[in-house]
Amino acid sequence: MGIIPQDSFIFTGSIRANLDPKKLHGDEDLWDVLRETQLAEVVIDMGGLDKEIKPDSLSVGQNQLLCLARAVLHNAKVVCIDEATANLDEKTDQLIQITIQNHFKNSTVITIAHRIQTVMKCDRVLVIDKGMVVECDEPEKLLENPDSFFSRLSHESYN
Repeated sequence: MGIIPQDSFIFTGSIRANLDPKKLHGDEDLWDVLRETQLAEVVIDMGGLDKEIKPDSLSVGQNQLLCLARAVLHNAKVVCIDEATANLDEKTDQLIQITIQNHFKNSTVITIAHRIQTVMKCDRVLVIDKGMVVECDEPEKLLENPDSFFSRLSHESYN
């Protein structure tokens, strides 16, 4: 299971240890995942895989990408994304969304989001209001019904 929380978790230690704490993968796999998440150049500039980092060594977006890289490396079959893009710029948000769509096609991805655009390409959307399930269906079907809770939220967020 891969978890990508809103507040990313980065350990004090090497980039290698942050990506692969159990040492299950070789350098080639680590560099592949860093390229896929567009972190390879950042890691090269920092001094490589064995460079020691702290939680504040990278930007917020880079920390999120490192968490994403960890989930990609381990080929997680279930990925929980909890407001992972809430504090990110649009470019990093899009990179994370594209990586999730491309890499986790055969995984279950649970996305907790307040931004409607974050869930528009999901297979199904479960809308919860005040702790209660309001509706559940494909985003397109929910949008077709102007009276659906999701449709109203969508129109509010784009207006």
